[in-house]
Amino acid sequence: MRLDRVDVIEQASFDWRRTTGRDADVWGNVARIVEEVRFGGDDALRRLTRALDGVDAPLRVPQEAMEAAFRALRAEVREALARAAERIRRFHEAQLPDDIVIRGEDGETLEMLWRPLHRVGVYAPGGRAAYPSTVLMDVIPAQVAGVRSIALVSPPGPDGLPHPAVLAAAHLVGVEEMYAVGGAQAVAALAYGTETIARVDKIVGPGNVYVATAKRMVMGDVGIDSIAGPTEVVVVADDTANPAYVAADLLAQAEHDVEAGAVCLSPSRALLERVHAEIVRQLAALPRVDIARAALERHGALVCVKSLQDAVDLVNDMAPEHVEVMTEDPRRVLDGLRTAGAVFLGPYTPEPVGDYFAGTNHVLPTHGSARFSSGLGTLDFMRRMTAATYTAETLARHARYIEVLAEAESLTAHRDAVRIRREELR
Repeated sequence: MRLDRVDVIEQASFDWRRTTGRDADVWGNVARIVEEVRFGGDDALRRLTRALDGVDAPLRVPQEAMEAAFRALRAEVREALARAAERIRRFHEAQLPDDIVIRGEDGETLEMLWRPLHRVGVYAPGGRAAYPSTVLMDVIPAQVAGVRSIALVSPPGPDGLPHPAVLAAAHLVGVEEMYAVGGAQAVAALAYGTETIARVDKIVGPGNVYVATAKRMVMGDVGIDSIAGPTEVVVVADDTANPAYVAADLLAQAEHDVEAGAVCLSPSRALLERVHAEIVRQLAALPRVDIARAALERHGALVCVKSLQDAVDLVNDMAPEHVEVMTEDPRRVLDGLRTAGAVFLGPYTPEPVGDYFAGTNHVLPTHGSARFSSGLGTLDFMRRMTAATYTAETLARHARYIEVLAEAESLTAHRDAVRIRREELR
């Protein structure tokens, strides 16, 4: 998007290509770090922390440091975090699934049982910016799911401890195990374990390109939530939308990162032109003006579509992280949306309500991955397990079918495992 003149493009000229591809240099550096930690344990973690973070940090964060950080928060921040935590917990408790039990007419019992993961690692960013809200979004669903062991990692600051806001959020939600380790080395420690940090079953939480690459690299040896890229928002608006609101929401996303995406789709060229004017006006007052401007110039667009249905089709093709709908009938647009991380409906539901307070989760798929994945939730910390119970009478009724299918696959021992029981039952 150009900001020095009105820049509205037609749908036919719009191309949205955002991927979480591999950078060869980053991949090589991360591979080296992962191997160092995998085979060097705590010594490698300390060495890498000195080299990359410039501090000598004790690996484990004392509980007293988390409590002190929480008490040092301004009262209004403590209250906001506490109330947000309550809302997040309530929404994720509603996601808890029920077991399924089916008793068949031949006497069999079939079950699908939900079980929490045993141990989870949570990564909380703490570099250029710290996100205590992400601690809530990652830890609370795991607790709701019943995960008993949660390890929180976050990069150390100059004092050797993670950012005070991250420490405070950890205390609020009752984290008992936290480590002052960041970057790819933290991911490797969680995935493979060290003398101090026990390995986990799954790693969740956003991070920079090194964190994302490390998660990609260890995936398979350990579970992960997703490979997250820079954030993005797509606003679908018609001529009833307030251009100041649309511009403010595009800028809210753009101020995150120079690689953030901010797009508005509308059949109203007049609205898009007013949005452009509002962006220019509001941008000038932003403290992070340079970041927001760079993001808009690289990955921002005002796109004139032929109809709202074309906008919906385009969103489904883009599969963006966030979608805002500011139209006369937002729910009609929602009915057509299939591939979005999270949707925000109406003029009074800007995306930041989801970032902080609504209760929905803000850890979401980016860069088109909403085509096949979903935002973080309670079920991400659980797994399904099936169980089957046959009586002698059930097996007698089903044996001939099982034996026929086993023979069709030339698995004789499979057939005989059933046959030996069937013959005894005669």
